[in-house]
Amino acid sequence: MPDTEARPEARLVEAELPAPDVSIVVTLYNEADSLDELFRRTLKALEPGPRTFELIFVDDGSTDGTFAVLERLHAADPRVRAVRFKRNFGQHPAMHAGLARARADVVVTMDGDLQNAPEDIPRLVEAVEAGNDVASGRRRVRQDPLGRALPSRLINGMLRRFTGVAITDFGCAFNAYRRSAVEPMLGSIGKQKFTKALVLSGGASVIEVDVAHAPREGPSRYSPLRLTRMALHVLAGFWPQPIQWIGVALGIICSLVAVALGAYGVVYWVDKSNFPGPLFGGVAVLFVLGIQGFILALVGEYLGRIQRDVEGRPLYTIEREL
Repeated sequence: MPDTEARPEARLVEAELPAPDVSIVVTLYNEADSLDELFRRTLKALEPGPRTFELIFVDDGSTDGTFAVLERLHAADPRVRAVRFKRNFGQHPAMHAGLARARADVVVTMDGDLQNAPEDIPRLVEAVEAGNDVASGRRRVRQDPLGRALPSRLINGMLRRFTGVAITDFGCAFNAYRRSAVEPMLGSIGKQKFTKALVLSGGASVIEVDVAHAPREGPSRYSPLRLTRMALHVLAGFWPQPIQWIGVALGIICSLVAVALGAYGVVYWVDKSNFPGPLFGGVAVLFVLGIQGFILALVGEYLGRIQRDVEGRPLYTIEREL
């Protein structure tokens, strides 16, 4: 996948530069209006300070002039690095691009929409330096609407069950990682939609750090349909042998429902001398069809993954890199 890697000359220049103490990876999509404030607050949080750092911004195919702002910031401060995708590939491929280019032993990831407070970066870094592989951001006071928060809680519960890691907030992108914990998972990061869950599933140690969370400006990019697709992604990516488990559950539930409806029908027939077969038959058919639709959606997720792997499509293609 040649387009997903840095240019040889860029790697040569990077190799000549001393590695910083901290790499900060920021994913961006149409964040031109907030980028200057994000940059200013990040510098204020880190300087003056004992750690050297680099800022790696990944522009996920923005259409609002985000990369023009990045060019200006890069020209003014060589610690700013930037990657621009040829189109919008999604947050998690953008995260991969940044993680693959990070040179520091401690890597911080965050969104560029200012919901994550740059002032919390030193606390996350200190938690990793204290001996943990992952400092997991925990949004104690969520500033999301109820329609977004409830599905997030469901997905968090599923990830806790399937990964065996009892942390509160898998969905928070504001985290710090020891690079040695991330590197073994780079082949899967980007294909999976939960980078933190993937790293933790490899046995990395984790500590939760409370971070601030500001309300988002404008509508959320996570619609109910997209959150449903993410739930299916969690099932397909982190639940071992889900088809077998769902098949067993389907058999048990359908059998119990059939017995219950049959018993009720017999009692009703005896009591009323009129068995309501069509009604209960229709309910049973609709119930089974609903479960079958869920299974087909899950199978579709698997088939989509197989297709992407067989075709060998890159996670992203790069238009420009600074």
